Amino acid sequence: MKPRPPTLRQKRRYILAEVIPHYRRIEPRQMYIAAFEALSSLWGDAHTSELQMAVISCECGYCIFRCTRGSEAFVETALSTVTEVNGERVALHPMATSGTLHALKTRMRPLPEEHTLEGVELAGVMYSGIIFQRQKVDLYAKGIKNQETLYFTRDEMEVD
Repeated sequence: MKPRPPTLRQKRRYILAEVIPHYRRIEPRQMYIAAFEALSSLWGDAHTSELQMAVISCECGYCIFRCTRGSEAFVETALSTVTEVNGERVALHPMATSGTLHALKTRMRPLPEEHTLEGVELAGVMYSGIIFQRQKVDLYAKGIKNQETLYFTRDEMEVD
């Protein structure tokens, strides 16, 4: 069977979304489930089926979604409401919309390098962490499931 000529194909748009935090590695299937749940809870099942959303790729801190032309705003709104994927807390920030994948891939910036910290002790509690560019540090308490707010002074942030 011959492929349809471009004039007879359905028009599609591609949405580039940034995954925050960058170091989360998410499978496309899990991202599809989370995005589909957000779409159906926000717009309903009937309208969600008309959008024909699909996940094209999920790699390097970015996800690319496909939808029908004219429905980009609905999908972007729903993507910004995603807070969790497969039990991991994430946020999706829609960055760009295009008619081709090539145009979106040129907009993907290289991710900042991360360095891991092990055995950081603050106030008698052991933490492990990740250092990003611009001196941003994410600390995680070992063995504790809840989050606590930490405030640092300049002396505590200096690493030998």
